Amino acid sequence: MDERMDTVEVFNGVRLPGFMHTPESLRTACSFQFQDTDVLLVTFPKSGTTWVQQVLSLIFCEGHLWPILHLPNWSRAPWMEQVSFSHLLSQLEPTRPRLLTTHLHATALAPALMRSKARVVYVARNPKDVLVSFYHFHRVANFLPDPSSFEEFLDEFLKGTGFFGSWFDHVKGWLGLQRDLNMLLITYEELYQEPRSTIRKLSAFLQQPLGPAEEELVLEHCSFSFMSQSSVVNYSLVSKQIMDQSRGKFLRKGVVGDWREHFTPEQNEKFNAVYQTKMKDSGLHFPWTRGGHI
Repeated sequence: MDERMDTVEVFNGVRLPGFMHTPESLRTACSFQFQDTDVLLVTFPKSGTTWVQQVLSLIFCEGHLWPILHLPNWSRAPWMEQVSFSHLLSQLEPTRPRLLTTHLHATALAPALMRSKARVVYVARNPKDVLVSFYHFHRVANFLPDPSSFEEFLDEFLKGTGFFGSWFDHVKGWLGLQRDLNMLLITYEELYQEPRSTIRKLSAFLQQPLGPAEEELVLEHCSFSFMSQSSVVNYSLVSKQIMDQSRGKFLRKGVVGDWREHFTPEQNEKFNAVYQTKMKDSGLHFPWTRGGHI
């Protein structure tokens, strides 16, 4: 796959890294036959995907930690649109609900999903923090171009012309389907601020009750300190040619509000104006908005 490191796939007008996406892998995802027991984690990149993959794995492991300690998170909850999906899917335990992950927009995947009762967990995060995390990730991931400057990266993010498309379209597209799909929305912020109650909300939605000891196990093994030290979560198993963590950690900070360390007042004003325009009619209310303002 090295020869595809610098290639770009354009799918439904959205740019994707060709290193892990091909026309065939994307078509396969869109025609996937979901089972009613499937659990699909949906995120825009850098919204807490790895964290919630870990939480979901822990909720379903029923206290058996071997997979948590030995299997990489991408094999426990593989990405549907990636070239490795068919192989990883065949290795999932047939006796448990299949945990699947996607960054695809709703326009691509919702038609297939609507033919099942599969559960969808959508994770949203303050887009300012998403932007900052994605900016740093571009510097680590060799299958993404180096960002020329933070200012240009911010402009590209607001226009939705960067990799994986528009955050605004992704969030509005998926959350506009809350009545049509068996979906639970959680936010990075609530998982960060109230991990126990958020995990309980997830386990109730997944109809996978946790006893007190199991709950503690989940909390311990989805903490930032545990995940950042775990080779099967922190992406240190991935070769330096693909992800160069000498340029920055994959699990960088795991905090809320890091955007304040990066945005100038002018950039913040610009971002707020675009957010207001794009989200004002969405009817969506998030923890990072106060009185309609971000």
